[in-house]
Amino acid sequence: MRKPEQELADIKSMMERSTRFLSLSGLSGVMAGIYALIGSGMAWYWIEGSQSLGASPISNHFDLLNRLLILGSVVLILAIGTAFIFSRKKSQKNAHKLWTSASKRFMSALFIPVIAGGLFSFGLIHEGYFSMIPAATLIFYGLGLINASHFTINELKNLGLIELIIGLVAAFHPEIGLYCWAAGFGMAHIIYGAMMYYKYDR
Repeated sequence: MRKPEQELADIKSMMERSTRFLSLSGLSGVMAGIYALIGSGMAWYWIEGSQSLGASPISNHFDLLNRLLILGSVVLILAIGTAFIFSRKKSQKNAHKLWTSASKRFMSALFIPVIAGGLFSFGLIHEGYFSMIPAATLIFYGLGLINASHFTINELKNLGLIELIIGLVAAFHPEIGLYCWAAGFGMAHIIYGAMMYYKYDR
């Protein structure tokens, strides 16, 4: 006969699975951070590093903007694709469904602010406020993570707060915006993802 404590634990686990998206993989966060650091390095080289290293700088402003937009899109697609692959593997390993009402609420809570931030960034590009783009993307992404943390592991809220704080620093110091972008999307993701992997995925 099962103990009442075990039955209560099972009921709690079932309720948690129905209300929270628990297949989020820590490794996907690590990989997203690596993609972001590589992308930041390439962006730095195109914007500043080529001159300091003696290479020919990109003189065409339109060409530079196109390269940065393509680079950002590639980093975003790789991060989302990796998150999907690792989350699917984790859900299969734990015999859970990937697409549930909880995962849909999580996606909605995360991507509404993120999409709004992307559109806002295009508005900044249109008006020529390029230096504010790192701050905008970090702030909206941080708000999305905080919003989505209600439907997954609570630690995601801490990452969201970190992204938000770094974004606000970038807003007041746009001259270091690219470094803030690398710290927020790169290092913070790697550290958070590693912590979540050792806590939940192993």
